[in-house]
Amino acid sequence: MGTLHEKLALLMKNLEDMESVAVAFSGGVDSTFLMKAAHKALGDKAVAVTARSHAIPEREWKEAAELAKAEGIRHVMFDFPECDLKEFAQNPPDRCYYCKTAILGRMWEVAKQEGAAEIVEGTNADDEGDYRPGMRAVKEQKVKSPLKEAGLTKAEIRELSKEWGLPTWEKQSAACLASRFAYGEPITVEKLKQVERAEEYLRGLGFGQLRVRVHGNLARLELTGEDVEKVFASGLREEIDQTLKGLGYAYVALDLKGYRMGSMNEVLTKK
Repeated sequence: MGTLHEKLALLMKNLEDMESVAVAFSGGVDSTFLMKAAHKALGDKAVAVTARSHAIPEREWKEAAELAKAEGIRHVMFDFPECDLKEFAQNPPDRCYYCKTAILGRMWEVAKQEGAAEIVEGTNADDEGDYRPGMRAVKEQKVKSPLKEAGLTKAEIRELSKEWGLPTWEKQSAACLASRFAYGEPITVEKLKQVERAEEYLRGLGFGQLRVRVHGNLARLELTGEDVEKVFASGLREEIDQTLKGLGYAYVALDLKGYRMGSMNEVLTKK
């Protein structure tokens, strides 16, 4: 589809043609790069918009606010009580569709208030494989995905982010905390906070890419192969078990397959 910088040129042209945009900004690799690109293309006619919710770790939206401030980009945050949505709280396989529809509806209100004609979001060219019901909401809400349209992959976005001096170029992949729950497992604010505390604890031990997946009262830990070995070699096994049980889990299990994106969707593809 072209060289890296040909793709970048196409992205910038597409953004310029939009004239004014609100960037759905989470502080992750893709949305940070898109925010920076939109600001380069449109200046003050680009605004970053962040939904602050219980499904996003507090650390993430605080980092997003700091990033936007450091880049000198206009930034608007709004509170989104996702657990008030019946379709979110009941956690069906298309939970993300209902949640994304509601968030984008609110984001359009903010965009109009801020004078933005378009909303753009950070889906990239690699995001086709996994089960993503939220993308249906993106299409229905007429939100654009300029990174994907320019053919930019995750690796290319990281490379360009490094060129531009963005601190997110090597940031680990993140996902909404609701993705930690087995489908059909009811989601509450308390359960989201429980997962957030568990993952923050594990990061504090020095573990890298990880997920705490929830199946009823069982916490299934997904760690990288290197970190799985660290659990046993360092004698942390008992401490982790007791700490997570102290957070309210009755059982703590280590997934032998390790960390991978979208593991809760594996049961859907097997049907």
